[in-house]
Amino acid sequence: MPFFDLLKLALRNLREAKLRATLTSMGVIVGVAVIVTMVSFGLGLQRNLLSRFKALDLFSEMTVFGKSIALAAGNLDRAGARRGAGDRQGPRLPNDFTPTRILDDATVAEISKLPGVAYVEPFIGFTAQCRSNGKVFGRQVSGATVPNSSSRFKEFAAGQMISSATADEAVITEDTVGIAGYASAADAIGKNLEFLAPASEGNTEANNEEPASFFGLPLGEEEGPKAKTSVVAAKTLRIVGVLKDPQQDGRPGPSRGLMPTADVYIPVQAARQWSLEHQAEQARVIMALARESGVISEDQSPGYFSAVVRVNDPVALPDVRKRLRELGLGSFSIVDQLDQIRTVFLIINSVLGLLGGISLLVASFGIANTMIMSILERTREIGIMKAIGAEDREIKLIFFFEAAVIGLTGGVIGSLAAWGIDGLANRLAYRFLLKPQGASFVDFFSLPPYLWLGAILFALSVSILAALYPAARAARIDPVRALRHD
Repeated sequence: MPFFDLLKLALRNLREAKLRATLTSMGVIVGVAVIVTMVSFGLGLQRNLLSRFKALDLFSEMTVFGKSIALAAGNLDRAGARRGAGDRQGPRLPNDFTPTRILDDATVAEISKLPGVAYVEPFIGFTAQCRSNGKVFGRQVSGATVPNSSSRFKEFAAGQMISSATADEAVITEDTVGIAGYASAADAIGKNLEFLAPASEGNTEANNEEPASFFGLPLGEEEGPKAKTSVVAAKTLRIVGVLKDPQQDGRPGPSRGLMPTADVYIPVQAARQWSLEHQAEQARVIMALARESGVISEDQSPGYFSAVVRVNDPVALPDVRKRLRELGLGSFSIVDQLDQIRTVFLIINSVLGLLGGISLLVASFGIANTMIMSILERTREIGIMKAIGAEDREIKLIFFFEAAVIGLTGGVIGSLAAWGIDGLANRLAYRFLLKPQGASFVDFFSLPPYLWLGAILFALSVSILAALYPAARAARIDPVRALRHD
């Protein structure tokens, strides 16, 4: 029997039982709609999360870690070593690799010469008491290389970047502008920013500074037999730029890249000099232990804890990381986190698809039931077809075609229904959740072609599998007994 004759016969049989065929198709439609909707939601979450990472311009950067002096001395843990250095925002050392080389200036210069490296920016961070506009406040200070092409310095609210690596200039944030009491970012440009430190006998007279006051409490006089002390401006810088804050009006602002954020940025050389001259007591103990144990020599300065390395092309990132490991340095890239995120979402999407597949499995029982009922109603017809020469294969094909039509119809309509549900859910979420908060429209669902095409093929396959038993049963019917069937 020709293919199209079998197809026409299958369609005619379905038309004769419209209600039953429709209800069976509804089961497939619901199953496919559930699968596509749930999986598209998981894919949408994955796409939105990864797009946020890509918007941060982090795929061309990595954080490089050197040998930790505190760990080498064997007296502090990783987190304690960081806190002892006065850094509260720096990156954490990864646990999969222990660096064997100190990240000093010579190492930084060697990294900058590696093929594919655009620039290297060492990290120096510390907390300092600052004074500007007659106010004293604590701020997190970080060193910045000059010139600097990092994403941290993309947008300024006022002013510009530090002019040279040796300039006594500083770039501050808008938050610091408010704490210092300036009316606007433009008003802070050109003003002095002083780093305060306890005065020694020599620099008290040289600076001729009056005792400073913190929060209205005078500094510089102590009761009892102790000597009189004062606070002086140990370093004075000129504010030349004000960075835009990362968040403005609820919208994301300029990216800061992988480098930890700070409130005040000064040249790296100035930051390094200050951190060495004004070490905390715990940091001095760590250095003494490191020199005593021979980790570093007496004339060797401590290295940077970390540095941000930017490559010219994200494709070169794996090769650069391999070379860094060969140099005895550890590295961390956001790509590591993305691989873990993809694995997590693969599990989530699989679970969502499995839950949706259960509904389609239930629909397959409906298809099998429809086919068996069709056999019982058409037993005599099947007997006549076999009596006039129809083969068992052709009888099976008729039922396979009927099941395929149900599966294909249910798959297509179910995919369209899922597309409509996704669009309606997006608009409802924007209207009632995002818009009242002033947020922009977000597409929570992702419906790529492979998803709805795969759902249709899956529905078609399940439908045909559900017809295997009914088709085999129809093919085994004895034509003599079928002709006697009422």
